[in-house]
Amino acid sequence: MLRNAPGSMHSNVQMEESWNGKNDEYVEHEKTICLHAFSDLSHISPPIFIYLLKECYLCGTRKATHKFNVLQQHVLQALYNAPQPDPYTFIVQCLYILPLLGLQYAEGFSHLLICSLKHLKNRKLAIEELSEAKRLAAQLFVDILAASINHEERILIKLLELFEVGLKDVGEAIYGSIKKNDNIEKTKAFIERHIFDFIDSQSFMTATGLIEHFSVHLGESFLVKMMENRQFKAAEKWALFMGKPMICLLVQKYAEMKMLKNAYDVIKRNNLKEEFPDVHRLYKESSLKKLAEKGLWDIAELRAMKDRQLLEFVVYLAMEAGYAEKVCELRDRYSLEGFDKLTVPDKSSFGACYLDPEKLMIDDIIWVDDFTGLITATNFIEGCKVVGIDSEWKPNYQKGSKPNKVSIMQIASENRAYIFDLIKLHQDVPKELDKCFRRILCSPNILKLGYNLQCDLHHLSQSYGDLECFRYYEMLLDLQKLFNDHGGGLSGLAEKVLGAGLNKTRRNSNWEQRPLSLNQIEYAAVDAVVLVHIFHCIYNQTPGCKEVQGKAEWKSHLFPAWAMQNARTREVGL
Repeated sequence: MLRNAPGSMHSNVQMEESWNGKNDEYVEHEKTICLHAFSDLSHISPPIFIYLLKECYLCGTRKATHKFNVLQQHVLQALYNAPQPDPYTFIVQCLYILPLLGLQYAEGFSHLLICSLKHLKNRKLAIEELSEAKRLAAQLFVDILAASINHEERILIKLLELFEVGLKDVGEAIYGSIKKNDNIEKTKAFIERHIFDFIDSQSFMTATGLIEHFSVHLGESFLVKMMENRQFKAAEKWALFMGKPMICLLVQKYAEMKMLKNAYDVIKRNNLKEEFPDVHRLYKESSLKKLAEKGLWDIAELRAMKDRQLLEFVVYLAMEAGYAEKVCELRDRYSLEGFDKLTVPDKSSFGACYLDPEKLMIDDIIWVDDFTGLITATNFIEGCKVVGIDSEWKPNYQKGSKPNKVSIMQIASENRAYIFDLIKLHQDVPKELDKCFRRILCSPNILKLGYNLQCDLHHLSQSYGDLECFRYYEMLLDLQKLFNDHGGGLSGLAEKVLGAGLNKTRRNSNWEQRPLSLNQIEYAAVDAVVLVHIFHCIYNQTPGCKEVQGKAEWKSHLFPAWAMQNARTREVGL
């Protein structure tokens, strides 16, 4: 891109950046800008270099981040090509000039130049070269603090670290000589005065950086002030610099502010579990309680299994939730003593506000896992005008991993629920399963109700892609879309329409275990049956149902077969 002879400062280069998405290369075409070849900087002054950088940046239409990445590579290459008197001194001189471009460019270009210099390798500099660059960097540091050079304050710490500017260098920049002790003390006072200025202006990260670099020691009040201003990142950085006593104080402050996650992270990073056993346990219990409230019992057990006290806490949570089978399961698996004398609240007291098979008057819940049961269930469902459908699968708790296959599918009338073991049926009688489900799902005579159907149908097609029955559908009605309901889920809709919600504590249980527990089976049945009750309550004016405003015409919300087919086509990129 940059071809002209060294020393020429006004040659025209015809170029235009156009992006080739296939091979990620820039192709040169016709657009004129004035550029000097960066192949030799021996005759280029810092002002000209900065001017050329700006011209390069203004050329083209790519996004700023992309432009900076490309420019950084050019600058790094240029620093190998004889800048005078040396790369480090050259960059400091450029940093002096950058504010003349205005803050719009100064901050970004400063970062670009410093990053490029950090990546400069295999370049041995003479001691006098480093000395000159450090002297200039110290002077620039002082000038920025004195506001005679208008740079963004974050460059201060970068200057100190990159050029290894110390207290002596700053003193020489201020006083010309640092031989006298009083000048050292004056330099310290100068630094501390500006540190407090940054604290007063709430620039805590800059203040902390200066404190660390110059080893300035402040008391607990500094930590307290940062915590009060919620500058937690700066507070942790400073506490780590000060050592264990200040880190312990940081943990105490987090605990007082009920910020247990932050306290736990600091405890873990600094191995302070023995110093703060109560805070550590409080955070663990708080995390387990949040998991239990979401019904994520398997994750709660997994995170507690190395600690017997935490396992017992999970058992108490399960008891409070009325999750009797989890109490028994954990008690027996880990030989927990004492829980056999305690009783779990019975359904009549705990589940008074929830719908269950008895309240919904479900006569039969039938498990289907063989050919005979499949045929019987299909024949019954084909005689229904309206059914509810739902499906369940074992949660996958590992980020980025493939979701587990759908384990069961529930299809229910108003008072009977069939629970199909899809894993076993697909393994034993896949052709018969496909044929029977096509008779149900593709039937224009059966209205099939669901909630958030798009999610379930997508997961079914992903789990059993070889079956035709999960590719095309007729007469589907998503109650979530019908009522435009995006808060509270199916339980919230049931409470709004029927006056009571659903107990969702089994939602995230292990749906691949066989046999399923009685509570899992009842949960699955209720989720399908309640859909039919909600529909009948609204459109047949069932006695006792709560009034819902904005009754909609449900036929206009039907899922046509082509909608699902098109959705699937988009997924595979056709």
